[in-house]
Amino acid sequence: MSDLTVSELAKASGVSVRTLHHYDEIGLLKPEHVGQNGYRYYGQAERLRLQQILFHRELGLGLEEIRQILDASDFELSDALRRHRARLVGEISRYRDLIKTLDLTLTTLDGNLTMKPKAMYRGFDPAKQARHKADLVQRYGPGMQGQIEASQKTLATWGQGDFDGAQAELESLEAGFAEGLAFGLPADSSHVQDLTRRLHTWVARHWKAPPTADAFRGLAHLYQDHADFRARYEARATGLTDYLAEAMNAFARQSLDKT
Repeated sequence: MSDLTVSELAKASGVSVRTLHHYDEIGLLKPEHVGQNGYRYYGQAERLRLQQILFHRELGLGLEEIRQILDASDFELSDALRRHRARLVGEISRYRDLIKTLDLTLTTLDGNLTMKPKAMYRGFDPAKQARHKADLVQRYGPGMQGQIEASQKTLATWGQGDFDGAQAELESLEAGFAEGLAFGLPADSSHVQDLTRRLHTWVARHWKAPPTADAFRGLAHLYQDHADFRARYEARATGLTDYLAEAMNAFARQSLDKT
């Protein structure tokens, strides 16, 4: 296979051109060579390295941590692929359990079966949720633990209507940001900033207080740096993660730094 330009690699991988440029700048993924026309070209080795980056992002690792792993003298691609495969096989098994749980719950709701309490929660991974919380505390310091506990207390008071309304608003916001990206609207445009203001309000409902400028910037960084969030947004639209973060940073600068 011939070398790919940055735009061709972006199209093939689903990673935005902007992100590939960023990976180049921080030394995580360098092109094989740069042509006289200034284009970046990526060979087979670079394409395999990008695959490893994406696999490790799925594990929730940060970019600098991934760079250190891939650049380590004892890194072996075949061993890494075997480890990724083993993890994915385990995830397949867990998702099968979740599907069974959903099917059983639907049957119960239809009135055809009585569901045992333990079966209602089969397939969920409390350890994974605990890792997410620990990751947030590690990234943003001990104060994040209080923020998480306050958020959990707030959510504990919600009824089903509150959850349904919050989910509907989030779906509307994500669709709106994806539409803005598709139409080429600047992240700091009035329309996109109106959406971002709604997002700020949405986050404030879940936190003990509206996010400050620094907190909102931190949340934008989390969306970009955490594999789960990036996977969620990129699944909706390629480049949406960085577009959303850019909009949030613009809102923090234009609307929150002034308060």
